[in-house]
Amino acid sequence: MRTNIDVDGFNLYYGALKGTPYRWLNIATLCALLLPNHQIHRIRYFTARIQSTPTDPSKAQRQQTYLRALRTIPHLTIHYGHYLARQARMPLVNPPKNGPRVVEVWRVEEKGSDVNLATYLLLDGFQQDYEQAVIISNDSDLVEPIRVVRKHLGLSVGVFNPHRKTISRALQQVASFYRPIREGVLRASQFPPVLQDAHGMITKPRGW
Repeated sequence: MRTNIDVDGFNLYYGALKGTPYRWLNIATLCALLLPNHQIHRIRYFTARIQSTPTDPSKAQRQQTYLRALRTIPHLTIHYGHYLARQARMPLVNPPKNGPRVVEVWRVEEKGSDVNLATYLLLDGFQQDYEQAVIISNDSDLVEPIRVVRKHLGLSVGVFNPHRKTISRALQQVASFYRPIREGVLRASQFPPVLQDAHGMITKPRGW
């Protein structure tokens, strides 16, 4: 079955990869292991360019290295939303008796990836680019586009949930199937420590 994969990059990272040794993830290998009997026609990876912070000055560079590694996958394209990081003053839920009631924090927002993913899910469906779509995300904002594709186009849309402890009942009800991503599959889906593209060597970021 000709299958397109739509990956919510931030949802995957924060659900399954952050703080693990699996961040150097080869999405193509992951998809092949998750769907061994499918013809992976296209992979769309949705993300946003992040910004470094004073506490993590190499953060953006690590992401750029990873995106460069992803671009070595022939049938994968990257689609960008917007990443906003700004300082904001926020009240504490349980402030100490003799301490501050308001603290200054980094407020981080990622805009556009869910809308972009939904747009391409629908566009590719209308253009008959796939027989089945699979989404890697646990974002319940995707319920309606999944419902539309299934009801009005008659196409299957499955979901792989990257979050170990959180289940979206809304996605579970509307998707053709709803499955977790196991740790063993992530472990088996890593890029080699060093790979190459047309510009030279790509080295796995230190600490990953």
